[in-house]
Amino acid sequence: MNPNERTDHGPGDFAAPTAIDTTGTGAHAGPRAGTGRRALLRAVVGGTAVVGAGLALGGGAVAAPARGRGLLTERPSTPAAALKELAEGNQRWRRMRQEHPHESEEIRQVLVSGQNPFAVVLGCIDSRVPPELVFDQGLGDLMTVRSAGEVLDSSVIGSVAYGVLELDIPLILVLGHQSCGAVAAAVEADESGEELPGHLQYVVEQIFPSIDHSQHGDARVDATVTAHALNVRRQLAAEPDLAERVADGRLAVVAARYELADQRVHRIS
Repeated sequence: MNPNERTDHGPGDFAAPTAIDTTGTGAHAGPRAGTGRRALLRAVVGGTAVVGAGLALGGGAVAAPARGRGLLTERPSTPAAALKELAEGNQRWRRMRQEHPHESEEIRQVLVSGQNPFAVVLGCIDSRVPPELVFDQGLGDLMTVRSAGEVLDSSVIGSVAYGVLELDIPLILVLGHQSCGAVAAAVEADESGEELPGHLQYVVEQIFPSIDHSQHGDARVDATVTAHALNVRRQLAAEPDLAERVADGRLAVVAARYELADQRVHRIS
């Protein structure tokens, strides 16, 4: 795909990636048991509680919260099933039919014992694009990582990889958005040659390679939003630990855009 090509699959339709189970019934392996420092890291970042001498995490010990009322015993466990869940949630958001799931006292108590999110969403820090809202998800559903313009560094990559490698999450969604201020700042800095103060310069420099110089004005910013989300997706998919899971179908890394004008999320890769 041309890095600047924008592909719409219709309202709320992410279109399942090729070479993955589209039935949503594929097997899902629970997180691996850990000891020592590894187990401690899992407890701190994964939000697990100490029970006796061990950790209550994985192996089906904690039921995953489900849509709407009650609890399910299983979350979306394949890339296709996770994409479908996000697409349906975004449709509810767009139609003002949000369920605001998983906010009850019962759910909160269940989640004390551990978490079982079904997707990692890497998004921008923009206050208008909170992933849990635009996908109508609740507590325990998504692991969200946010940086200006979805810019990657070691901390961001490590946070994304944690969700996949330790919690066995089957989907990474890179979410760019219309009218991204970080992208606009990068385009302006590239055109003016002016250096931005402090760490802002680092942010724009990570976006520079995605700038679409074939476009001009607002069209350049918009095309760069798409190109940058695609580039971030490629970088994540090329990470060796993640690439292995992509190759065997356990993981999909997908890029998408959120349009502020109509609140629609659509897949671009």
